[in-house]
Amino acid sequence: MAEAVALVNTLPNWHVVDKVILSTKSPDNKFIFGKGNFQTLTEKIKGLPQITAVFMNVERLSALSEKELESAWGVEVFDRYSIVLHIFRCNARTKEAKLQIALAEIPYLRSQLKNEVAHLDQQGGGSRYIMGSGETFMEVQQRLLKERELKIRGVLEKLKKKRRLLRTQRKRRELPVISVMGYTNCGKTTLIKTLTGDTGLHPRDQLFATLDVTTHAGLMPSRLMVLYVDTIGFLSQLPHNLIESFSATLEDVVYSDVIVHVRDISHPETNNQKVNVLNVLRNLQLPNQLLDSIIEVHNKIDLQEGYEPTDPDAVAVSALHGLGMDELTKKIEEAVLRVTGKLILTIEVNLAGPQLSWLYKEATVQGVDVLPEDGLANVKVIISSSAYGKYRKLFQP
Repeated sequence: MAEAVALVNTLPNWHVVDKVILSTKSPDNKFIFGKGNFQTLTEKIKGLPQITAVFMNVERLSALSEKELESAWGVEVFDRYSIVLHIFRCNARTKEAKLQIALAEIPYLRSQLKNEVAHLDQQGGGSRYIMGSGETFMEVQQRLLKERELKIRGVLEKLKKKRRLLRTQRKRRELPVISVMGYTNCGKTTLIKTLTGDTGLHPRDQLFATLDVTTHAGLMPSRLMVLYVDTIGFLSQLPHNLIESFSATLEDVVYSDVIVHVRDISHPETNNQKVNVLNVLRNLQLPNQLLDSIIEVHNKIDLQEGYEPTDPDAVAVSALHGLGMDELTKKIEEAVLRVTGKLILTIEVNLAGPQLSWLYKEATVQGVDVLPEDGLANVKVIISSSAYGKYRKLFQP
């Protein structure tokens, strides 16, 4: 119920007048509720004239149910799909997010179209909606929706190819990628802002504030540069069509090196949220190696006095206040080095020889400490395991 209220409150100028929990009948029942509960709810709605809409916290209402309920109550009726879709529409910023939302909207428009045509037919106007080409009104609208769907999918495919190119460039530069994932409003963007110091990030305390995958560069304690990927938040019972539409966005996760799973540990449903996120990750068919790399972060410990995680592998932090961040960055660095096979080494280099220029090309140089002996230096580097083979030949006697 708290999540349902939060969904409505996320929308600009919307607020919850009242809320009630009632048992429901089979979803196939056009009124959803039994006779007694339906009567109780109808009386409540009729008795509150300030109500302008009703939110039914079910995944999808059939067109028939929606029509019958609106007719009985005299106000608009929304299901979970339409509310989440509207939130997405309000929060989308990039072209890709807007296209994905438009794609997710098409099944909803199809169901609305059937409802509207049925309403017109009941008015005795069905035979009048025949187009000159032999198409009925319904067929014309369905064709236009199909053409729109194909056009959107075509543009999204071009954007997908562009993203593949960007991934190839990142791979060529050997920049480790860390995907930050979690339930909506768990603090992912705030965590990335604290880890990277990116002042351009502006976290918002609301559901689905992030709908666009964004990438932010940060440095590990060893000075190794990594890329943090901020992803869309998850939600329990997120409608199937929305998951399908945003699968291209989540595709980036498959190519990451490490996953950081952020949990709002102050939320009363934090354990259920964890189960929901892990189920979605498994459905993405991620490699076992990537699933094993997940670092669990218990965020917002400032809201839980004296909090200690029961899981010894979890890291407790407050991204907002910077608590526990040193331990987290250390753990992320260990995971990155383990997964990528990179090594931190200190190598003795003759400054007069060609080795130093080679090192700058092949490795991330963290520091140079000139030794008392003429022309020698200790160079601390992060180097890949493949380049390590070259190092052994060049530097070891």
